[in-house]
Amino acid sequence: MTTTHTIDSLHGEALWQAADKAVRAIPPAWPLTATVAVNPFLGQAGDTLEQTSALLARIGGIRLAASHQRIAHKMAGGEITDDDLLGAIQSSPYAAGIELTALKAALLTQPPPVAALPTIADLAAKATGQDWPGFVSERIGAFAAGYFDEGQALWAASRRNGLYAAWRAYASHDLTPEIFGLKGFGFHVIDMPESPRAAIERAAVALGLGAEPGTYFHQLLLTLGGWAQLARHLQFKAEMETGTDTTVVELLALRLVFEEALYHCHKAKIETAWQAIRRAHAEPVTVDEETRIDGLLQLAVERAMQRRLAAVLASPATTSVPREGGKAPAMPARITADIPSETPAEIEKSAEAADLRPMLQAAFCIDVRSEVFRRALESLDPAIRTLGFAGFFGLAVQHRAFASDVCEARLPVLLRPSLFTCSAVFEGDEAARSEEADRRARFRARAIRAWGRFKLAAVSSFAFVEAMGPVYAGKLLRDGLGLAKAKGPAVHQPHFSSDLDLDQRGLIAETVLKAMSLTDGFGRIVLICGHGANVVNNPHESSLHCGACGGYSGDINARLLAGLLNEPAVRGRLAVKGIDIPEDTIFIAALHDTTTDRVSLFEADLQNAASAEDLALIRHWLDEASRLARAERSLRLPQAREETVIARSRDWSQVRPELGLAGCRAFIAAPRSRSRGRVLGGQVFLHDYVWQKDEGFKILELILTAPVVVASWISLQYFGSCLAPPLFGAGNKLLHNVVGGMGVVEGNGGNLRAGLAWQSVHDGEDLLHDPMRLTVAVEAPKEAITGILQLHPSVRALFDHGWLHLLILDARGQAVWRYAGELRWAAPFETGLADAGYKDAGYRAAGYGAAG
Repeated sequence: MTTTHTIDSLHGEALWQAADKAVRAIPPAWPLTATVAVNPFLGQAGDTLEQTSALLARIGGIRLAASHQRIAHKMAGGEITDDDLLGAIQSSPYAAGIELTALKAALLTQPPPVAALPTIADLAAKATGQDWPGFVSERIGAFAAGYFDEGQALWAASRRNGLYAAWRAYASHDLTPEIFGLKGFGFHVIDMPESPRAAIERAAVALGLGAEPGTYFHQLLLTLGGWAQLARHLQFKAEMETGTDTTVVELLALRLVFEEALYHCHKAKIETAWQAIRRAHAEPVTVDEETRIDGLLQLAVERAMQRRLAAVLASPATTSVPREGGKAPAMPARITADIPSETPAEIEKSAEAADLRPMLQAAFCIDVRSEVFRRALESLDPAIRTLGFAGFFGLAVQHRAFASDVCEARLPVLLRPSLFTCSAVFEGDEAARSEEADRRARFRARAIRAWGRFKLAAVSSFAFVEAMGPVYAGKLLRDGLGLAKAKGPAVHQPHFSSDLDLDQRGLIAETVLKAMSLTDGFGRIVLICGHGANVVNNPHESSLHCGACGGYSGDINARLLAGLLNEPAVRGRLAVKGIDIPEDTIFIAALHDTTTDRVSLFEADLQNAASAEDLALIRHWLDEASRLARAERSLRLPQAREETVIARSRDWSQVRPELGLAGCRAFIAAPRSRSRGRVLGGQVFLHDYVWQKDEGFKILELILTAPVVVASWISLQYFGSCLAPPLFGAGNKLLHNVVGGMGVVEGNGGNLRAGLAWQSVHDGEDLLHDPMRLTVAVEAPKEAITGILQLHPSVRALFDHGWLHLLILDARGQAVWRYAGELRWAAPFETGLADAGYKDAGYRAAGYGAAG
């Protein structure tokens, strides 16, 4: 199989650049231990949805569009109107020559499925009748499972000298390809260059690709599924730390080795077809009329949603909460004597007018699941206020849990940790007791790990099953009946392990409170509430935790912030900066379990405990809000009622213990008064923001470049998992097997599956998530937003190319501007571009005209 073809250095460099371009078109995927929602179209941020859809049709056989039948159903129900279709036509650059009648006619038919260009493995399969694509996937998966292993395998592959070198050593002794019919494969591998770059060049010459493979390299990486995404994560992570990693391009090299071997074996049968395919890969990707129509229909769906959202925000507030059976809860008896006995509506109005001090302020993560709980909690008493902020609460920490050797990055993956924390750090006698407890816990953990390895070892595993299997009958029965105890939050209090002086602690507290728009009006009790999930038998448990905390729960960050804000010395520094926290204000950390909607208070962290009466009232409010939130969520959960929601979290056969962030569709950055009392259905990220308090619009810049980007990753992950599940979904939960401790495969091998499982987006009859691109609505001056977009081209690209929509709200919560791309603005539900001046009196009245 040796080839004598060579390639000159100029063409070699061009080929290497093409490989790098293909690699960067692949989204990264994080391991199971800290699953992070990733935008599967991260590598296509510079293209539009239509261009990406045309690309994926060519190399993935996927039409990136909702079914016409689904959209027609929305039209028939009045959810989408002719005005929405017209708005899409008049605002899209792909609408030339497409009339309203043609768009409506397209809904009556479904376009035929598309077929990807075949790879050489596909051509060989057609020529021989053997499943060569499946075989290649299985062999690469078998190797990758050991190479990427994070502790599950007893005999992991060596990582010395990189992936490509490890694979050559593995493949040169693997007889499976020979048995399957790929004769001489071992010798072919040995004959390949030792350098992955040289291997790519050699394969390109052998396959006749020249220096420009077009979309072919990208397609080969797509065929590797989650393995390519996991390798891309290593590169993504290394580059964030100003390093480099070549694992993913080495993976491309070994995939090309298989293509070259199959090409040499079956060249006579596939050469003619391959030449045509090779030319097709080199052609520019073009958007055909069907793809243009799909894009217009998708845009109409999103404009219809935006119209409904604007109507909700413009409507009068209500204190009602959707409840199962329509039964309203009994209002708890308030024990705060300073609140007059008026109707809830009158109290709400007078409280805002007189700036009445709230009894309880509760800060939640902006996560859409918090919206349901916040609304339920606020409906109980006008003395309650809530606010939304990213769940890591502005503390970019790397945390080591009690008795653990693992450092957890509890912050958004786009940031780097700047604070280092650990649990249970004491002084004096307590330090000795803590050290002894830490030692005992480590011994227990090591014993458990040793026991687990003994159960899985090649020699002892069979004897273990025979001798010890009956001992597990009780555990199996208990778990099968859902009687296992739920895991509680960590007991040991976290502390800053880095030596932070008072000036640093004061600066952290000041920065966080300003970012939260919480610099005055402090309540008697301020709850800092992180969130996490509590489920059993779920490999993707971390995906249900806090996305802003790197796939961990938010309790550590909440406890750290509450402790910091309770320090008298820190409050003294804040007072110097104009942030006066009343002496009787107490910050309490809490954890919202999004699976059961229970909230746990970390009151033991307090140095000066709150009064028993206050805590009793707050617990009552939280319990009642939990019941209301469960009742509302149960209406969406398949086969669920309010009283069964908690039991689902302990059911090891439950494929939908909760719905995660399914349904997410909008992000609002505005004062809570704009959305308070409006039913948003657990579908909106809510970030408190008051632009009048934002000097220099630094907080607005942070919101648009961090929380908005994280929310877009979440939204687009759901979008991709719904519309392109073979490429960007995790497949069927019922078939999942954990491999290497870092991902899942369907069945016993093959490609790693990244993204969301089908059960997370579909209930068996219909989609649980309506795939839409995220709409961002911000109450801020237009000039300020424009300036930020100019400063951040990568964020601007998301809006310019239509991966996100952007609306501006006025002081009444009404949408008054729509971003039209290229730093232009238009009326929100009209298409004519507006001039640079402000035409809305509400803006001038609020002082918007002088901003920016």
